[in-house]
Amino acid sequence: MTESNNQQDVIDKQLQVPIFGYELIRDMLLPDLLGKDHTQIIYWAGKQLARKFPIDTHEDFTQFFREAGWGELEITEQSKYEVKFVIRGKMVERRLDLNKDATFQLEAGFLAEQIQRQKGKTAEAMEEQKKRKEIIITVQWDK
Repeated sequence: MTESNNQQDVIDKQLQVPIFGYELIRDMLLPDLLGKDHTQIIYWAGKQLARKFPIDTHEDFTQFFREAGWGELEITEQSKYEVKFVIRGKMVERRLDLNKDATFQLEAGFLAEQIQRQKGKTAEAMEEQKKRKEIIITVQWDK
């Protein structure tokens, strides 16, 4: 890689989008544009993103979530046919504070597709808000 490419990589990683702009698009504009089925469409968009960004380890999930600005991801429970993730952090808190109807279906779809690819089994994810400041995503796959 040339020095010019290295400098561009550094610039790209330092660029930041104002959080308000992100929220306007994600939580205000998209639901209006997509209509009543916006949560299902955003879920499938998350699955599509996962196909474009395949991840092989849970540690890499955490890194991806951080870099995407989706929050801090942690596995809280794991069993034979299910894994539970919690998403928390300042971004999650802010989204929930500004929009009580904010959904995390993009993240749910993304995790469902990643687990489906890893397990080789059909997987689906459900989102629930357990506490005001964190989101639980449960991914289940076929037996």
